[in-house]
Amino acid sequence: MEDLIHKIVGKHKGDKTRLIDILLEIQEERGYLSSEDCAGLAKLLKLSKAEVCETASFYHFFTHENAKYKIYLNNSITAHLAGRQKVADTLEQFCNTSFGTTSADGMFYLSDTSCIGMNDQEPAALINGIPFTQLTPYRIKELVNDLKNGKSLQEAAYEALGDSNNGHPLVQSMVNNHIRKRGAILSKDYEPFDIIENKLCNRSPEEIITIVEGSNIRGRGGAGFPTGLKWKFGRLTKAEHRVLICNADEGEPGTFKDRVLLTEFPEMVFEGMVIGAFATGADIGVLYLRHEYKYLLNYLNSILDGMREKGYLGKDIKGCKGFSFDIRIQLGAGAYVCGEESALIESMEGKRGEPRDKPPFPVEKGYLGYPTIVNNVETLASVVKIIKKGAAWFDSLGTSDSSGTKILSISGDCLFPGIYEVEWGTTISDVLDMAGAYDVQAIQVGGPSGTLLGKKGFSRTLSYSDLATGGSMIIFNQSRDILRDVVLNFMEFFIEESCGSCSTCRIMPVVLKDKLQKILNGRGVKQDLEDFASWGKLLKISRCGLGQTAGNPILTSLLNFRHLYEDLIQRDKEFDTGFDLEKSVVESCNFVNRKPVFETH
Repeated sequence: MEDLIHKIVGKHKGDKTRLIDILLEIQEERGYLSSEDCAGLAKLLKLSKAEVCETASFYHFFTHENAKYKIYLNNSITAHLAGRQKVADTLEQFCNTSFGTTSADGMFYLSDTSCIGMNDQEPAALINGIPFTQLTPYRIKELVNDLKNGKSLQEAAYEALGDSNNGHPLVQSMVNNHIRKRGAILSKDYEPFDIIENKLCNRSPEEIITIVEGSNIRGRGGAGFPTGLKWKFGRLTKAEHRVLICNADEGEPGTFKDRVLLTEFPEMVFEGMVIGAFATGADIGVLYLRHEYKYLLNYLNSILDGMREKGYLGKDIKGCKGFSFDIRIQLGAGAYVCGEESALIESMEGKRGEPRDKPPFPVEKGYLGYPTIVNNVETLASVVKIIKKGAAWFDSLGTSDSSGTKILSISGDCLFPGIYEVEWGTTISDVLDMAGAYDVQAIQVGGPSGTLLGKKGFSRTLSYSDLATGGSMIIFNQSRDILRDVVLNFMEFFIEESCGSCSTCRIMPVVLKDKLQKILNGRGVKQDLEDFASWGKLLKISRCGLGQTAGNPILTSLLNFRHLYEDLIQRDKEFDTGFDLEKSVVESCNFVNRKPVFETH
């Protein structure tokens, strides 16, 4: 094992900023990480053991469990809506172990995991990094029995290969893209690398930025910062190197559009990166790919290899003298918070994914201290069409304050879950009609960090002036218990995914969730609802968007579904701690195997 560590560290030239890559490769070779690995790596990389271990312990997909098959079952709300619990029970039964543990024979390790980007085909799981979709108890029985009988994962796959490039020899996945509605970006008129080949060097970087500014495109990851302005700032910052990062760490539950773009149009995303690099003067390019999409890694690297062979990456790209740029893919290791750009940069540098204090902003001082431009997958793909067809064309789409189109990931209680590209200004009602939603009670716009809308909000529009969204849309019909099924699940998600850096984000979601549980247990009072509103404000001082929006599941449901809370609270009481003394006594007596005795007066 010592030889393995030396070999992998040597491959990365002892660069401590590549710690996550090194840990991933050790785990890939051996199947797990040990405490001895941390000590060995600390010595070779000249880090403290604590520095290595804090990174190894931070990310979800690093594990000390030594099992032949590691099964990570999605526990997001869409999985539960589709029957996850029966699948989980069947896994425990046939793998002979419980979640969080490894079976006695060392065959299976079971773990819950947050959204894996398969919301349109749930329940889904990752087994040794391979996605298995639309699981049922029967399929689990067949799969586990096949593995026990010596079949490989590929042989045990129960479905035909998925559509489009999911069937590519380097992907071989059962995942489906489910593109239901194509628009300006997803249209099939894209000519790969036409801009690089014919139109890049004919313009100056300043002209490219002017076109992007004129299109009024804003970041498609959710924050909505003007892309042209970000590029202008990046170019103006003087430095030895500049970095352009494509953020493909879409971890917002309910979002899977970037997965589809990377599968269907990887050339367009990479071409967008080259255009962005030319405009900003970047010479270092990185695609940060969430670990859940590792199954696309070889395929994406093959696209990059082809680009290098054709001169689309490297030195003096296609005759653009002085323009040198290349792209590498950085795998994440499982952390929702790394969708925040500064946390992503920390992760790229081999550290815990904790957001940085700002200023300085990444565009001033980012990856390895260099000016860094971070753009979303959809943003970079859109830029290619903008340069091809012009700023006025793109600005003519959408609304006056929200130009262009938006790619939506729609899932939940609808007949046609999948990807829909619509113009900004589309109403929620139109979205529901397109997706074949039925008996709708609510729709979650923008994932757990967004807004839970009831029927009164279905006339609202998708736009930066009304409902801005990164693209996640989850539909709930009348059969769903909004508070127990939805809000509680979202609060547990935020608690699990907090990096723990800010005390507000570390503590308040737990406090809010406990108070919600108190109400669900029938112990709530009117003051609890007032506490929600006031305590939720405390989260706004958190360092990043995760903490600032972690109370949204409760706050937006309280705003739009207050009657559900009021139906559960005790109207005859002004105060109730929620503490049940007799129940607690029974629990403690059971723990020590003693019969509880209560005095009567």
